[in-house]
Amino acid sequence: MLTGRCYCGSTTLSAEVEPVVVSYCHCADCRRWTGAPLPAFAAFPTDALTISPDPGSVTFVPGVERWFCRECGSPMAARFDYLPGQIYVPVGVLDQAAEFPPTMHAHAEAALPWLALSDALPRHHGSARDSLVHKGGATT
Repeated sequence: MLTGRCYCGSTTLSAEVEPVVVSYCHCADCRRWTGAPLPAFAAFPTDALTISPDPGSVTFVPGVERWFCRECGSPMAARFDYLPGQIYVPVGVLDQAAEFPPTMHAHAEAALPWLALSDALPRHHGSARDSLVHKGGATT
């Protein structure tokens, strides 16, 4: 069982399966949502993840829904219409975060110019939709 929680601990999540893919995301939207220069996300099948209590959600970009803790505002999960059947959790909220290193970079072209990474992971321009959908088992 994988578990996670927000900063204050009032919102928790759990999954009985491991993530189907873990990816860095360099896009400006994810950076602003998480406050991190390079957030990483773990994808789970939508029906495999439980978040309690029901978190608040926002949609500022059509087709993207993001959930957050109603008490402390921590980002908890996001869903993207172009990645059906998947929900993305910021790796940092997982209690087992050390066990799930990213395997790819999405939106690599949007990386901050001062961010220097020496890993050899695949770097996708744009959303990496094809790789994320294939690895995540979702269909379009």
